[in-house]
Amino acid sequence: MIYPKFDPVAFKLGPLEVHWYGLMYLFGLAFAFGLAWYRANRTDSPLARNQVEDLISYGALGVIAGGRLGYVLFYGFDYFLSDPLWALRIWEGGMSFHGGLLGVIVAIMFYARRINKPFFDVIDFVAPLAPIGLGLGRLGNFIGQELWGREAPADFAYGMIFPNDPAQLYRYPSQLFEAFLEGLVLFVILFLVTLKPRPRYTASGIFLLGYGVFRFIVEYFREPDEGITSVILGGLTRGQELCVPMILGGVVLLVLAVRQRGK
Repeated sequence: MIYPKFDPVAFKLGPLEVHWYGLMYLFGLAFAFGLAWYRANRTDSPLARNQVEDLISYGALGVIAGGRLGYVLFYGFDYFLSDPLWALRIWEGGMSFHGGLLGVIVAIMFYARRINKPFFDVIDFVAPLAPIGLGLGRLGNFIGQELWGREAPADFAYGMIFPNDPAQLYRYPSQLFEAFLEGLVLFVILFLVTLKPRPRYTASGIFLLGYGVFRFIVEYFREPDEGITSVILGGLTRGQELCVPMILGGVVLLVLAVRQRGK
């Protein structure tokens, strides 16, 4: 396949360049807002519609702060030690999903306490809102020619050469694999499961388990970050290492959901 001639810059406003990757965050938040607004009208919703705007604001803050902090700690800590102000230069790129997830969890903890609702009721409400945004983010990576895949065999029909790849290797389009699995597929699963009221922990458990498994698999096709290796689990990428606690956490939550149903 030939890589489409995408311009990573969507448009310019004077000296300001607006990149597709940034717009994907906005599109993801807009979708999350719309879906939350729709789901808040259900009788089993822990939130009213007039609370959705604050929920999305808290979530957006958690994504940005946690995503950047996670990238600094998980992928660029040595660089941070040599240049601490780099952590604040978000416009230079560098966000981590796992850090963003932790940021959202912390933000939702504060929000749930503010509105006096059980944390897991609120996080279960949030879980189906996230996958489309994740998928759009991976499309943004693809347009920006970031986080491409490992070298693909010559007989793989859907590989491509990315124009800004210095090695000019025939690679897996791993960004599209992630967009499909972590975005579309995970959203469909969560949307269908949550069409009816479910026991507490169900949606959040499926999200953690589903994302963890899908990301773990795609990491075998994604080019590992240069110079970063697993600290604890030898042979795994940093992304796979960070997915292990997600998978375990998802299993634990689903066990709790089954027990909740049995009560």
